[in-house]
Amino acid sequence: MSCTDSASSSHGGEYKNFRQITRDRLLLEMLKSSSSGDSRGWKVLIMDKVTVKVMSSSCKMTDITDQGISLVEDLFKRRQPMPSMDVIYFIQPIKENIVMFLSDMSGREPLYRKAFIFFSGPTPKELVSHLKNDSSVLPRIGALREMNLEYFPLESQAFTTDHDRALEELYSKSSEKSRQFDITMTTMAIRIATVFASLKEFPVVWYRAKGMDGTSAATFRDLVPVRLASAVWDTISMYKTSIPNFPQNETCDLLIVDRSVDLIAPIIHEWTYDAMCHDLLDLDGNKYVQEVPNKSGGDPQRKEFLLEDHDPVWLEMRHLHIAEASEKLSDKMQNFMSKNKAAQLQQKLIAGKVNKVVRDEGLRDLGQLEQDLVFGDAGTKELIHFLRSYQHTDTEFKLRLLMIYAMVYPEKFEGDKGTKLMQVAKVPSEDIKVFQNMKLLEGTNSKKKHHGAFSLKFDAHKKHHALRKDRTGGGEEEEETWQLSRFYPMLEDLIEKLGKNDMPKDEYQCMNGPRPKNAATNDTSAKSGGTANHPNSRRSRRTTKPHASGDGHSGNSTSTATDFKNMGQRIFVFIIGGATRSELRVCHKLTAKLKREVILGSTSLDDPTQYISVILIYKIIIIIPLVILFN
Repeated sequence: MSCTDSASSSHGGEYKNFRQITRDRLLLEMLKSSSSGDSRGWKVLIMDKVTVKVMSSSCKMTDITDQGISLVEDLFKRRQPMPSMDVIYFIQPIKENIVMFLSDMSGREPLYRKAFIFFSGPTPKELVSHLKNDSSVLPRIGALREMNLEYFPLESQAFTTDHDRALEELYSKSSEKSRQFDITMTTMAIRIATVFASLKEFPVVWYRAKGMDGTSAATFRDLVPVRLASAVWDTISMYKTSIPNFPQNETCDLLIVDRSVDLIAPIIHEWTYDAMCHDLLDLDGNKYVQEVPNKSGGDPQRKEFLLEDHDPVWLEMRHLHIAEASEKLSDKMQNFMSKNKAAQLQQKLIAGKVNKVVRDEGLRDLGQLEQDLVFGDAGTKELIHFLRSYQHTDTEFKLRLLMIYAMVYPEKFEGDKGTKLMQVAKVPSEDIKVFQNMKLLEGTNSKKKHHGAFSLKFDAHKKHHALRKDRTGGGEEEEETWQLSRFYPMLEDLIEKLGKNDMPKDEYQCMNGPRPKNAATNDTSAKSGGTANHPNSRRSRRTTKPHASGDGHSGNSTSTATDFKNMGQRIFVFIIGGATRSELRVCHKLTAKLKREVILGSTSLDDPTQYISVILIYKIIIIIPLVILFN
């Protein structure tokens, strides 16, 4: 019996992506490893509310039963005694869970024969001692191990820490010095760190350091990424001595930012198939329910469609522009000899629904205005014209448009100007109250130096403000094959700069020291446990085979075109306050372009409606962007 992590590693051997590694650890390292010796029969699996989410995000029920699990139970629900069966506990290492376990397994008549305990995160020594001090339980423990796996994979290159309320708990006025702030920060750091424990990666930890360049005093909100980076670093440093075969030198990069790095991405319309489905359709997670005609002529039937990695048609289409996806689906349906005809029909139905919403709501004109505002090609005149011409456009869409306008032209919301604009837009009064929060930040000196992506300086070649520059020149030019493909999230620039080891020093710092400027990044260390190009280590270079890189808007999906076996070091990006579909697309795109697997982590993956609801409820996100805008 030991309280250590497995010696298995993601380095070397056959390449497996992030989600595959997670799945294998749960099924093979945890469930299958418990079936040996006299414990080969069917078992019970017991989990708590967190670990059941971890398991369900990576594995299907059939995967679990294939490993000899006959029954899955909730730790805190009343359970029938099964004294002839062994049990696997996959639980968080917290006091209440240990109390429940001891209640199950202590005394003269335990609920189960033998218990195999797997903790989702680092286990405090006092809890281990508490277990070992019960003399009736100790002989009944078949294994006691730290899995260090407490994150929630969303797909092959994304995960969350399941903190939907992160903005409220970390950035609201009441969060400073609150107990909830510390709880959220600690839990988030542990969950991020367990990603690196699972993949056996030791990162160079970068973080956004707003207000730390000496030009202004940093607020407690500014320091949230710094504090999280420090907490993650502390936990990962502990792994160097507690996990067998854990790298002792850096093997990858981790960048920690918060939502203020890009406040346009969560609200602007993203025109790829994946983003449009989640933005415009009433989805329950990745499930879409639609009524289809009844073949027998009766009432329409309700049919469920799952938009997930198991559908090869979805994988092919998800990052394409909606127009291109629709064209390809039409072409496929005309080819009667094609495979996956059922999946193609499902996706064609869904794409048809998306296109109907686009037409009915006038979203092409709205999307064009959004992008023109962001790139400095439109102003008040164009905004007013749209609001008067499209009075029946969905209220939420108009609210999102005004939020973009407020970020580009904050001075237009001074006094009662914002209220008048909201009246022109015919937005309900409760939404007007959100914008009235902007008055809290009046009086800021607009002549102060601007930092980050949201500078209010006038472009020398344009008469309007601009929050983005066209990606042209310096080899960055990208052809716009489809209309409304101009917008890109700021995360794209940041990841490319990180890949080139060219992070802006006045805004980003490194927890464990930056690499030399000319350090190589495409090498074997991410797969072989090698060392890093870092002031205190050495890194062996690897060569990569050239291959086509997708652009995320047209051509084949980057997730299917990428040759992961020839990747360099992984790049991890974590966004506090929710990530977007456009940022997820960028991670797939840059994986192919940089030849480095890019994994996106966040407190949550938010669609625009979810993001808007947070603003309306907590009224804190509006304050954050204006702090960025005016500082």
